[in-house]
Amino acid sequence: MEQKAAGFLRAHNLLPEQVDEEKLLEYFFSEMDRGLAGQPGSLPMIPTYTQEVDRAASGEKVIVLDAGGTNFRTCLISFDEKGEFTIEDFRKVPMPGIRSEVSAKEFFCILADNVERFIDKADRIGFCFSYEAGITEEHDGIPYAFSKEIKAPEVIGKPLARTLLEELGRRGHDVSGKKFSVVNDTVATLLACKACYHGPSSGSIGFILGTGTNTAYSEEIANIGKISTAQKGRMIINVESGGLAYSNSSVDDSFIASTNNPEIHHFEKLISGAYLGPYARHVISLACQENVFSPGFVSRFSALESLSTTQMSYYLEDCHRRDYDLVRCVGDNEEDAVNLWLIIRNVIERAAKMTAVNLSAAVLKSGLGTNPRYPVIINADGTTFYKTAFLEEYTKKYLFDILEKRYSRYTRMIRIDDSPALGAAIAGLSV
Repeated sequence: MEQKAAGFLRAHNLLPEQVDEEKLLEYFFSEMDRGLAGQPGSLPMIPTYTQEVDRAASGEKVIVLDAGGTNFRTCLISFDEKGEFTIEDFRKVPMPGIRSEVSAKEFFCILADNVERFIDKADRIGFCFSYEAGITEEHDGIPYAFSKEIKAPEVIGKPLARTLLEELGRRGHDVSGKKFSVVNDTVATLLACKACYHGPSSGSIGFILGTGTNTAYSEEIANIGKISTAQKGRMIINVESGGLAYSNSSVDDSFIASTNNPEIHHFEKLISGAYLGPYARHVISLACQENVFSPGFVSRFSALESLSTTQMSYYLEDCHRRDYDLVRCVGDNEEDAVNLWLIIRNVIERAAKMTAVNLSAAVLKSGLGTNPRYPVIINADGTTFYKTAFLEEYTKKYLFDILEKRYSRYTRMIRIDDSPALGAAIAGLSV
């Protein structure tokens, strides 16, 4: 039974061992270098003009805005001398543009409505903006595009913080002394390490694997050829790693071609939560065509309208539970049940290996983590990473094999709740 699934996967270059990690690493490095130099490529390598801090500034409150997914969150955050944080006056509302299209004026009015209640309580603002945006040297954010069904086309190209402060000024608030910092959610995830991890380290990586995926690390400013700045030392780079133009098989190519906007976000479409389930469906459908499964399974599986990452994960977690869609598909056919399990497990392990290469590229590019007593801290965030069966375990296995065994680089992976808000607070306190 195992040979049938394994033979199919091998024939289509879909086994984890058929992902050449050294070749993929070199490709990551090449695209990262092109992005840092401002040359055309698939990794934007967005400079943030934000640097890692040793610890969060204590005593002062910061206004935090967190725009991500379908919700817009606001609160006040402060840190004490021990690095412990307090969150006050938290509010969550629907993200403007999620229900219907909004104008730029409507968009910023909604933001102002939610910030106005504490605009006189703090002079620093940290804004986590989880959409594609460029960051200016003044720490403002310029949206390039909205995803996740947000409909606010007039906001594209407008400076977020400055336009928000202008709206608050029109309402009679004195905003002349306000300082702000706009950061991506992955950058905020990196910065959150300083809020909650107080052990020895040589640096931090921010990593998100949820609906989409992204990575942030700190780079020597001298290596960022596309900018000119008076800053010295290191700067956090938003890699936008999900955009890597990568595939490893004709099956990858055909799946990517079937997605919306097939010209972009190739790497993300092979590992992230929005796509892993549909990708597995694509692979299983091909296996059905090649007689890996019985006619009964093919008929029942073809009747499924879709396959989510959660559904495929459930099958690995309990492949005997009769109310699961994929368990119903296999029925009592043991050969189908085993082949399905092996194919799904391999899809996830392969994604984990790619994820480990992504993280290894960021660690190696940073040049940090050479001393095991001062590891690089990876703050990993995202439901897909933690909830998908085997994904976290396999990622850590491959990360150890690549980084520690091959390159003598040392990491520690942690999980910090509320990372986007905490990281935005630290960014706001750092300007």
